[in-house]
Amino acid sequence: MTQGPAPRPLSDEALSNLLGKQQFGTLATVKRSGHPHLTTMLYSWDSEARIVRFSTTVDRIKVGHLRRDPRASLHVQGGDVWSFAVAEGEAEVSEITTVPGDAVGRELLGMIPQAAKPEDEDAFLEQLVAERRVVIRLKVDRLYGTALDING
Repeated sequence: MTQGPAPRPLSDEALSNLLGKQQFGTLATVKRSGHPHLTTMLYSWDSEARIVRFSTTVDRIKVGHLRRDPRASLHVQGGDVWSFAVAEGEAEVSEITTVPGDAVGRELLGMIPQAAKPEDEDAFLEQLVAERRVVIRLKVDRLYGTALDING
C-alpha cells in the first residue's frame, strides 16, 4: 500500500487566517442528550479578541443549547478538502436587540462586511429588532486544524 503525505498541523497564525478568509462554518452546540447539534452559520472572526460572532434569532434551538451549556465549536473548511480549522470555547448569547441602534444592533451591524453594508441602516436596525436578533459570541480558547499537501 502506498502511503501519501501525513497531515500537517497548522500554526495558530495559519488557523486564524483560515478563519478570517472564510465566512461560513459549522457551529456545534451540545444537545440536552449530550449529542452534538450542527448547523451551518455565517460568522465574523475577530482575531485580536479571539471571538467568533454569529447572528441568530432568540428562538433558535442553538440559543437554548448555549444558555444551558456554553461549550461550542466552529468547524471551517479550508480552500481545499484537505484543510480545516476548528475554534473551540465557551459561547455567550447577548440580550435581544430591542431598540433600533442599541448596542446589540450596532454589534450585529458591525459584523457585516463593508461591501455588504445595507444602504438604509435605520431600516436594517429596525429589521433586527423585529426579528428579535441576538449575537452569539464564541470566546475561542483553542484553535486546531491541519492541511494535507497533495499535488494533482
